[in-house]
Amino acid sequence: MLPIIQTMDEAGFHALEMWGGATFDACIRFLDEDPWERLRAIRKVVKNTKLQMLLRGQNLLGYKNYADDVVEAFVQKSIENGIDSIRIFDALNDTRNLQTAITATKKFGGHCQPAISYTTSEFHTIDYFVDLTTELEKMGADSICIKDMAGILTPDDAFRLVSEIKHNTQVPLEIHTHATSGIAEMTYLKAVEAGVDIIDTAISSFSGGTSQPATESMALALENLGYNTHLDMKKVAEIADYFNPIRDTFRAKGMLNPKVKDTEPKTLIYKVPGGMLSNLLSQLTEQGLADKYEEVLKEVPKVRADVGYPPLVTPLSQMVGTQAVMNVISGERYKMVPKEIKDYVKGLYGKPPVAISEEIRQLIIGDEEVITVRPADLLTPELPKYEAEIKDYAKSTEDVLMYALFPQQGKDFLGRREDRFYDVPVQEVSVTLAI
Repeated sequence: MLPIIQTMDEAGFHALEMWGGATFDACIRFLDEDPWERLRAIRKVVKNTKLQMLLRGQNLLGYKNYADDVVEAFVQKSIENGIDSIRIFDALNDTRNLQTAITATKKFGGHCQPAISYTTSEFHTIDYFVDLTTELEKMGADSICIKDMAGILTPDDAFRLVSEIKHNTQVPLEIHTHATSGIAEMTYLKAVEAGVDIIDTAISSFSGGTSQPATESMALALENLGYNTHLDMKKVAEIADYFNPIRDTFRAKGMLNPKVKDTEPKTLIYKVPGGMLSNLLSQLTEQGLADKYEEVLKEVPKVRADVGYPPLVTPLSQMVGTQAVMNVISGERYKMVPKEIKDYVKGLYGKPPVAISEEIRQLIIGDEEVITVRPADLLTPELPKYEAEIKDYAKSTEDVLMYALFPQQGKDFLGRREDRFYDVPVQEVSVTLAI
């Protein structure tokens, strides 16, 4: 990526989302690469464009809640190492799980962009999302994002939702969707007509399918309609020219699976985001059960309804997907239940959007207690513990945070880096996993 970063910086983008999400995990798990150094290397080149990251609220970049001291330290170090804008979301839209990250982002001078995790159900109405955005504005949002991770926001709903949010809030509004279902370009057009300020796109080389609509196509269409995108299209073309042969190499090696890269209109039925599609297919393939893919997809919305219609975004998408796989493989629904689903039903991830029925609760956790407080309120400060555990290998707070989020992978990486005897083989994996 580094050889083209300067051109990307000069192309006129509002921001480059280049960190957070799954990138941190992928760096240490597959690439033997320091994610903090990746951020610093890109920041060193990028002088004009905001660098943006995705943060899962109290989950940070991991898959569980972390104590407030860890959340604050991670936000602080992210900004100190080069992040300008932090997009913060919670899988349940439980704003209690956003407050610490929002407060920390403001405290350390970052641009705070809370996101609503868009989904559909009888409960998730336009009014529900508008009320949510007005609450986020009061909590300190500098801008707000509509995060449509499954690509299920239809053009008409996008127009109505953006119109209502713009009418009720004063901060800039961004929209993020995926092209999975084949309607993303229409959704963006109607959102722009309704007054949205920023849209998320991907360079054409890696656009479409479970990615975003193509930058060039959207920019040219909008310019033709009289909108100024502020992009230097010659620079954008250079970016595509750089990445096209890299994409072609991946294709030639069979690394772009058409089941998760091509358009899938059934997404509008199953409400499954692109990342979840690839995870499901991977799980089933590893077990020699790829032929169960469609059956699992049909089971996903049933599980989602059972557990209170959570938006299917990390970590809930993985949890619901795994439960759907278990239901199909075992032949009996909820015969096997992973710990994460049990913890969710207990309230340890936050409040479900819709109350879970007594029947389902009994099936999953029996008579165990359900908590109603903010889950992080049950956690004592954790940073001193992590510092003590990794003191032999950590040289900085950044190292400690790497270990805190991914204990095994982080310890393995730091152990190898210290050039001591550390009996962990270095895994050779293609760079395609960094995309």
